[in-house]
Amino acid sequence: MPEPLSGTALPSIAVPPPGPASRRLSDELARYESPNVTYRAPDFPVFWDEARGANVRDVDGNVYVDLTSAFAVAGPGHAHPRIVRAIQDQAGRLLHGMGDVHPPAIKVDLLRALAEVAPGGLTRSVLASSGAEAVEAALKTAVMATGKPRVLAFHGSYHGLTYRALSVSSREDFRAPFSSQLGAPGVFVPYPYAYRSPFGGGAEEVGAAVLRYIEHVLDTPGTAHEGIGAILAEPIQARGGDVVPPDDFLPGLRRICDERGLLLILDEIYTGFGRTGRWFACEHWGVVPDLMVVGKGLTGGFPFAACIGTDAVMGAWPVSTGEAIHTSTFLGHPVGCAAALASIAVLRDERLVERSAELGARMMARLAEMTADHPRVGEVRGRGMMIGAELVRDRGTRKPAPELAGWMMVEGLRRGLLLLGGGIHGNVLSFSPPFVLTDEQADHALGVIGEILDEIRG
Repeated sequence: MPEPLSGTALPSIAVPPPGPASRRLSDELARYESPNVTYRAPDFPVFWDEARGANVRDVDGNVYVDLTSAFAVAGPGHAHPRIVRAIQDQAGRLLHGMGDVHPPAIKVDLLRALAEVAPGGLTRSVLASSGAEAVEAALKTAVMATGKPRVLAFHGSYHGLTYRALSVSSREDFRAPFSSQLGAPGVFVPYPYAYRSPFGGGAEEVGAAVLRYIEHVLDTPGTAHEGIGAILAEPIQARGGDVVPPDDFLPGLRRICDERGLLLILDEIYTGFGRTGRWFACEHWGVVPDLMVVGKGLTGGFPFAACIGTDAVMGAWPVSTGEAIHTSTFLGHPVGCAAALASIAVLRDERLVERSAELGARMMARLAEMTADHPRVGEVRGRGMMIGAELVRDRGTRKPAPELAGWMMVEGLRRGLLLLGGGIHGNVLSFSPPFVLTDEQADHALGVIGEILDEIRG
């Protein structure tokens, strides 16, 4: 048996990844899993065996430094001992409850904790098992509160792949096979992605232009505005490429919603629970939505999510008469509640939100410095430990270079780093490490990334 991972180790590559055990598992996976789920290639993927802190070990014994937090989930670190203990203790005491009939007592504890940590005024929740399910709850709540079925959403957005969440996610290639079943789709407008904006100008000018365009859509007959009851936005676009909006944008959305009686829904599934250096990204701009959806970093590793809203908006739901019109068998699962409570306590007690802000700022500054004159890096952007580096064919044309992002993911794997690509063109290298990444691990990882970037300067 190998030694347990410390969580603070530097990479250690025993065999070139993917090793023989990963390749064998990949071949077997292909026989049993839907072919659409896992991408397979001669140099991808590796299969994980153990993870702790900021380290992951694969089935061939290779140890990596994780710069992904497994899709921004493991903010407190993989297998944080307090979260693991809470899951073990709760599983031994009560593994499952009857969430909307005879609820587990711990469900009340979590609902109270969410009300305490969420921005002011967000006090009532619908619990869920995944981010997409929480988005579904938010969209149902919006139609209950406004009577209007449509939602204004943004290019580059990603809110999940269940049907209603898919209808307000901007990826046409994801929606197209199911368009006949999606019902009322979202009404999509540009996100203020200044680096690639068709409006031109600096970030503030782009943000102002987008807000004017949104007002035009909402105030002009024939634009479907009559059916729009809510605006749904990511405060910082995640899968869209770690896109940080200009400072006036979120306050502008809040104003537009208030003036027109619309609900503002913020998707903080990726950005919540410390990822951007604040508990929630909307706090950077002092904006409180009517509904906020959270997931991923809520538990540090257990499938769990929530839609959190104001009393006024959640009050649109009727009082249960014994048969809830929105629920699920595992709603408020006691193990998920225990994991979430432990994760919130860890973030607070270990000051990991502050750690995310401080280390993230240093990492982004170093990335920006090392790429200041790099011909293949167009922009480095982000907040906290949510950072994106946009890769281009050349800086003059800004033509996206998704092949470079893919190559860097594979090359990083070979050198002991777990990296993710993203962005609407697939050309953004995204960094979302665990907040417990050590200074030594961060310095080593950035050094390796610098070496890889040097190889593509030509």
